Amino acid sequence: MADSARVVIIGGGVVGTSALYHLAKAGWTDCLLLEKNELTAGSTWHAAGNVPTFSSSWSIMNMQRYSAELYRGLGEAVDYPMNYHVTGSVRLGHTQERLREFQRVVGMGRYQGMDLAIMAPDEIKTRYPFLETHDLTGALYDPNDGDIDPAQLTQALAKGARDMGARIDRFRPVTSARRENGEWVLDTPKGEVRCEVVVNAAGYYAARVGAMFGRRVPMMVMSHQYLLFDTIPELEAWSKETGRKLPLLRDVDSSYYLRQEKHGFNLGPYENPCRAHWATPDDPMPDDFSFQLYPDDLDRLEWHITDAMARVPLLEKANLQKVINGPIPYTPDGNPLIGPMPGVPNAFEACVFTFGICQGGGAGKVLAEWITEGATEWDMWSCDPRRFTGHEDHDYCVAKGMEVYGHEYAIHFPHYAWPAGRGQKLSPNNDRLIALGAQFGPYNGWERANWFARPGDDTSGAAQQTWRREGPWFNAVKAECEAVRDGVGVLDLPGFSRFDLTGAGAAAWLDARISGKLPRVGRISLAYFPDVKGRIVTEMSVIRHAPDHFTLITAATAQAHDFEWLAQDLAPGLSLVDHTDAFSTLIVTGPQTRALLTKLTDADLTLPWLTHQSAQVAGKPAQLLRVSFAGELGWEVHATPKDMPTIYAAILDAGATPFGMFALNSLRIEKGYRAWKGDLSTDYTLLQGGLDRFIDWSKDFRGKAALAAEKQSGVSKRFVLLTIDAGDCDPAYMSTLWHNGQVVGETTSGYFGHRTGQCIALGMLRHDLTEPGTAIEVEIFGQRYPATVQPDGPLWDPGNERLRA
Repeated sequence: MADSARVVIIGGGVVGTSALYHLAKAGWTDCLLLEKNELTAGSTWHAAGNVPTFSSSWSIMNMQRYSAELYRGLGEAVDYPMNYHVTGSVRLGHTQERLREFQRVVGMGRYQGMDLAIMAPDEIKTRYPFLETHDLTGALYDPNDGDIDPAQLTQALAKGARDMGARIDRFRPVTSARRENGEWVLDTPKGEVRCEVVVNAAGYYAARVGAMFGRRVPMMVMSHQYLLFDTIPELEAWSKETGRKLPLLRDVDSSYYLRQEKHGFNLGPYENPCRAHWATPDDPMPDDFSFQLYPDDLDRLEWHITDAMARVPLLEKANLQKVINGPIPYTPDGNPLIGPMPGVPNAFEACVFTFGICQGGGAGKVLAEWITEGATEWDMWSCDPRRFTGHEDHDYCVAKGMEVYGHEYAIHFPHYAWPAGRGQKLSPNNDRLIALGAQFGPYNGWERANWFARPGDDTSGAAQQTWRREGPWFNAVKAECEAVRDGVGVLDLPGFSRFDLTGAGAAAWLDARISGKLPRVGRISLAYFPDVKGRIVTEMSVIRHAPDHFTLITAATAQAHDFEWLAQDLAPGLSLVDHTDAFSTLIVTGPQTRALLTKLTDADLTLPWLTHQSAQVAGKPAQLLRVSFAGELGWEVHATPKDMPTIYAAILDAGATPFGMFALNSLRIEKGYRAWKGDLSTDYTLLQGGLDRFIDWSKDFRGKAALAAEKQSGVSKRFVLLTIDAGDCDPAYMSTLWHNGQVVGETTSGYFGHRTGQCIALGMLRHDLTEPGTAIEVEIFGQRYPATVQPDGPLWDPGNERLRA
């Protein structure tokens, strides 16, 4: 049977049907969903069906909020009966650090229009009368939380998609895929299917489907159990008296949820130690696990069951009725994969959902936007498949998946680096860094020094788990920043993403994709790449070696994203080569840098800012770039990994002080330098981002029309630099800005500036409040602190005299 469709979705769970539904809503009705068994046969079938909106990620909160809003009206919209109980939820806190996490999420939720609230311990029983509260610090209440029947949700989405003209073919597995004449040809037992676009929505089978396209999907599979308890007379009586169910209870510090199920309970722990499945040769993944479960394994849940019974003594009276133990897929960071399939044309991923029910509605919206518009409304880097770049082998995925599962409800503190799966990529200077006391963090798998511990500094993991500014790193980072301010600092920076662009016409091709001007030969410039809506896709440093020869340097984490952005429409005859692994980098910076390097190099150190040259450093060939992200006189030194230890040792021996990424963050924020996927993202246009000076209106470039229209109508909000009279914490990403009792913007990054001695934030503020000196407030963990809008420029060395010295 020959068949064809514009889009084929592989996988019939809640995410696959949501993608089909949203594509049809967007007018793409020539879409076909292929399911190897019956709809919901995978993780959707045994999912508990909780629908929280809570997330510490702005984009995932957006996605989950959208899902909850969609589900409330879906049954009526598609004329399909659905059991959706909006019960609200109570999320318990045992510590002040947990309450700060709650306060941050309340602020984010308020900005998204959600009425989240913090409850004091004596208020909690008004929502949940059967609870022991003696040891709690408080709780977060979400009125929109609840639970839904996953099978009914999936069938409702499927019916809605079919009613709009989309098709679903069950019991039709895809067995292989090939590219032919610009199309995908999918083999099935019922014949071939040809399509323009294919979507991998295969859940815990996503790795097998991905392999058909030459894609190694970074994932593993966990065993997750939840327990169903029989009717409890007291609970039944309370529900009949009040006419409602108990709120969904989450004891996040004890790592479980407890949900009323009819007149009994559903208890779902996230235990540690936990169990991975299909992870070893003696436990292979079966060809078909549809509508199947693992054997019960309750011994590892004993602590959580006992703790839940102590928290809600009513649970002790319940009889255990059933145990559900099924497979749940995990990526190495616990977030799903939604977006372009890396390296594969006209292919997308919508898979590896750990919380597919609450995220499925929003995922369908996001995936449909990727396919039909080429971009998403919200910046979805948190879920973009290109955030993983290939070092995530099987053992890494298993180790990280188990770490995420065992800490499912853990607080993600800003200075804590999770320990599993470390050491993937090591700097050529790694041994010397260890000897110097480096405390490492992973950056696209590369181990970089975050800070350098001194004798007596507490380097334990527990000490790093705090929101407070003055953690054990604080004084060490202060000293590193002062060394850069007063002398010379050196930062070992392996893993800069580096691409070489060559070929006749390379300059013209690149010029049409950036908003500003190309540098002259021998010079460097910062370039911004807008999308068709004028939004900030990425920034790169452009080094021009010859008229049509460029090196493009970008963030370590942007490696796969930015290479694909460049390669997607590369002109014939041009060459784009990833040289990331061929070089390593040092930042050497501070007012005494020229004097130090003079002893080590034959380079012309009088060349001005934003120039580059080849030279010998410590007798080794290197490329010197006259730039500094720290905002002081300085150079980047680029050399091969083989030669870098000699160069690094020589610079240290000449008197430079090693500094780390925490110090760099402090130094860059004082200069107002933006960071990618925080201050720079597709949530903002170039004009909103204050990047007007990087726009050349005299030429044509992608996004120019949208930016011109925005310029004429006026920007709604604008990038600002703020100083804050903060308490003991710096503002987190997406902290809310207030003025006269109204929400007027958000922070995009915040940190303490050690040269200026001030807490500083970068952010987006309503355009009429951006005048320097304007007084506003920044909400930091539920409390508002006075802040002042600063002039448009650096706080440190505003005239860039030190930088250009």
